[in-house]
Amino acid sequence: MASAVYALCALMSLSVAWLLFRGFGRNRQHLLFWSGLCFAGLAANNVLLVFDRVIFPSVINLAVWRSVPALVGLLLLLYGLISED
Repeated sequence: MASAVYALCALMSLSVAWLLFRGFGRNRQHLLFWSGLCFAGLAANNVLLVFDRVIFPSVINLAVWRSVPALVGLLLLLYGLISED
């Protein structure tokens, strides 16, 4: 059951990132771009979570590498919020 939740979270964050980038392409509002980058980082975090917990549960530990894309995504969103006029 947990593996289905991990996979659905990855698909949902990937689809939200796609929708935000599509909205940016139509409206050219920069906050949509920064939010899309944040959700792309969160999607990468969730994909690594699926690899860590479902595909390779006891082979390797991706806990640190899993946190890096989420941190980068949130920092990009923070930069976008600060730099937005």
